[in-house]
Amino acid sequence: MILNDVLRSVRYMLDLSDNKVLEITKLADPNFAIEKADIQAYLKKEGAEGYVECSKTVLAHFLDGLIIHFRGRDETVPARPVEKRVNNNVVLKKLRVAFQLKDVDMHRAFQDAGFPVSKPELSAVFRQADHKNFRLCGDQLLRNFLKGLTQRMRPVE
Repeated sequence: MILNDVLRSVRYMLDLSDNKVLEITKLADPNFAIEKADIQAYLKKEGAEGYVECSKTVLAHFLDGLIIHFRGRDETVPARPVEKRVNNNVVLKKLRVAFQLKDVDMHRAFQDAGFPVSKPELSAVFRQADHKNFRLCGDQLLRNFLKGLTQRMRPVE
């Protein structure tokens, strides 16, 4: 999935301003070099003037910052290094942790999006990559999860 789409979806879901997205991104690492103009460029539609492709590093910092924003930082444990390889599985895992979602909540989000997922199918996405039942999270699966989660977080009135 295009990383910009993930950033845009989460921003819309939580109704975050550009400054708040920047603030959350810096929670993972206050020394991470990113400016408000960068965030604005990532949030533009593909093909629009000034559009810049979001890097995996930026999205990883944003997702880690989102976890800290919602769950807080545990000062007794050393900070985990920011994920270097971001794929759909990592995005799904980090969103699950940030929003403290259980399997039931995940299934409900998929159901809300009109994309029911079986228990084995969902658990395969969260397995270690070297496990025999591991499954890559496809773009459609992640897109529908974001859609269902958005419907739960921002219900249409």
